[in-house]
Amino acid sequence: MTSLFLHKKRMGHSESRPVWPSLPLAIIEEIFLNLPGQQVICVCRLVCSEWKSVVDSTAFWRKRCRSEGLKPLTIHKVPRHWQMTYFLCKMRRNLLKNPNADEGFAGWKIEENGGDGWIKDCIFVPHPDETVTKCFVTSYEQCKKSQLINLEEEGYSPAIMDEIQPDIVISDWYAPRWDCGSEYQIQIELLNHQKRTVQSFVSAPVFFPQWNDQKWEEMTYTFKDYGPGVRFIRFKHGGKDTQYWAGHYGIRVTHSSVEISS
Repeated sequence: MTSLFLHKKRMGHSESRPVWPSLPLAIIEEIFLNLPGQQVICVCRLVCSEWKSVVDSTAFWRKRCRSEGLKPLTIHKVPRHWQMTYFLCKMRRNLLKNPNADEGFAGWKIEENGGDGWIKDCIFVPHPDETVTKCFVTSYEQCKKSQLINLEEEGYSPAIMDEIQPDIVISDWYAPRWDCGSEYQIQIELLNHQKRTVQSFVSAPVFFPQWNDQKWEEMTYTFKDYGPGVRFIRFKHGGKDTQYWAGHYGIRVTHSSVEISS
């Protein structure tokens, strides 16, 4: 009786085992394209060798990027690793806090506060981005402010920064007052875990004459192939007026950004 019971139990267990239908890989790929990317990596890829081959293919992630409209920030660059390109595009955002002076000086460290110091103000001339309505304004002595970005806290692991070394794209907008000359400068440092400089960019000072058109200008720079070890980014910018007028007639800055590009 006992042996018969065990036999039936084994038979029942065998009969309850699910049978997976064999689907063409094209159908499997189409299903995966409609699932969250993280689920595809962490769940679907582990099911069997066929599913793994779909998930590991360059074609799958290239198609996924195109279907979701994800493009590298530097469009001339052909991605070397489409799976990582997908996730970097999904993560991409401005890593600077309060870039448009909407929250006063929250997120910024005042490095130099010369003359009558930094203030925030409304913009005089419309910015190319119509959502930008405020800016930071310098005075008659050197004014500089900075932010330190911890890349690991922002989701960019040491493996990403060391092995993939995605481009680091910097942008900053600046403009003078029409009735006063001014000076602008920016300094960006890529730092290691000890906050020592791995690579840096320091612009030459940009000077504006008195009586100008107050036009907004953009400063851009892209770090490429900077080598392993980058863990922090220090963004620093500022300037002053060149007439030494009391008040706030110096360079105006806003809409700054630091983005990790695929």
